[in-house]
Amino acid sequence: MHISDGIVNLPISAVFGVVAVAWIALCLFRARRDLDDRLAPMAGLVAAFIFAVQMLNFPVLPGVSGHLLGGALAVILVGPWVGALCVATVLLVQALLFADGGLSALGLNVTNMAIITTLVAYGVVAVALRVLPRNRLGIVVASFLAATVSVVVASQGFVLEYALGGEVDKALGPISATMAGVHLLIGIGEGLITATTVATVAAVRPDLVYALRRYQQKPLLITSGSNA
Repeated sequence: MHISDGIVNLPISAVFGVVAVAWIALCLFRARRDLDDRLAPMAGLVAAFIFAVQMLNFPVLPGVSGHLLGGALAVILVGPWVGALCVATVLLVQALLFADGGLSALGLNVTNMAIITTLVAYGVVAVALRVLPRNRLGIVVASFLAATVSVVVASQGFVLEYALGGEVDKALGPISATMAGVHLLIGIGEGLITATTVATVAAVRPDLVYALRRYQQKPLLITSGSNA
């Protein structure tokens, strides 16, 4: 989903750059309350994993690539604030060292992949865990839904940005449909990977899963018994 330079004009890119900087500043402020000896190492591992999976790219549209995003996994394991910082850090490194996504489009990419994915994933998980049973199966299903939905919604973030400042004259309907269709498939794949990863971590060290600790006042059942 990386956007290259020139796909969206500079004024709109600058606007979303300001949005990205403002949100990351808020994340830095809020993340200070979450980071501890347990969360900091996990954040490093999450960022490394996201970096690895995002390096596997394939073209979707001219100048736009598709890949796994990792926002939902970051939210579930390290929370929305630290999770957004993990994804944004990966995007910055990719843009500077690997030219994966243009520098002028960095704000667009951060908005789509670090902000939209984490916000949507966090909302889906929060709603899902109010409906689903609060056990290991519940968090696994919530992880799959969060990853799938967040990837599709993030793809439409690009469509909005292109509608506001696209430099190439193309119909928005086909672009939206193409992005949604391709990223639905990506989202399902990411959902399976996210759910599997969360299930593994929750089975071994549930204390390392932010989404589980978030509901510590109403503990999630993570045993492998009849509720698993």
